[in-house]
Amino acid sequence: MDSRSTERHELVLLASTVIGLSRLLDGSLDWLVAGLLAASVVSGTVWFLGGGRVRGIAVASTILPTLAAVACLGVIRIVPNGLPILVALGFAALLLDRALALELHLIQRVSPPGADDRALMLALSVLVSFLAFIGTAALVQGGLVEPSITATATGATAGTAPLSESALIVLALTDALVGGLLGFRLSVLREQNRRAAPWSAGTYAAVVAIAAGAIRAVALPRLLGPAIVTLVFFLWDAIHGSPPAQRRDPRWIWQTALLAILGFAVIAWNVALR
Repeated sequence: MDSRSTERHELVLLASTVIGLSRLLDGSLDWLVAGLLAASVVSGTVWFLGGGRVRGIAVASTILPTLAAVACLGVIRIVPNGLPILVALGFAALLLDRALALELHLIQRVSPPGADDRALMLALSVLVSFLAFIGTAALVQGGLVEPSITATATGATAGTAPLSESALIVLALTDALVGGLLGFRLSVLREQNRRAAPWSAGTYAAVVAIAAGAIRAVALPRLLGPAIVTLVFFLWDAIHGSPPAQRRDPRWIWQTALLAILGFAVIAWNVALR
């Protein structure tokens, strides 16, 4: 095993340990630990990718591994006790390991990233965004919609616990941060243009923030809300990141429209059920 593999495994082990121990915490300490974990993974990723040198490593290369670790820290809160915890930690370690391996591969490439590299980055970004949206909702008080029982004169009725305005703002802004960072990473990889990437990231953040706020207002149950926000993120990347010639392709238009229609259909179905 070479030194790079050893360093990657050590970073994965450290992050996984913090993720597992965070299950013992509650309240505002979760946000503090999430921030400390993010800082540790950023510094560890820079050291790992630079081979012991901190200069010359783009900040964009730390985004995917950092968000993967922090997302898993949030998701671990809703995993049932027992064996599922170990399975979740194993998945978190595997996800972080693959994110680090992909970034190392991109750093070591002599030629520009190929189509396979961009496809893998998009796949991991969509997965990390889904986990991050779940994790954010789990960390925000009332972020995940849980049916509540309200007693009435005629009996008990099911409803949803309301979300305060401050909590809704935190949820939308945190999701926007996730969408913006992942959008920045995808834009840098796709266009190799760091000047246009911040504007591109802003559009991802705005779209995700609007979607997160609107979907939480609809109060879709449990993981369906984060799943729809992830769909919005993916659709925006498909629209925003595709070259103009591809956007005019009828097949691309129909595929994108179908995904949008399915997303709205799922929302309408759940609203009708409520």
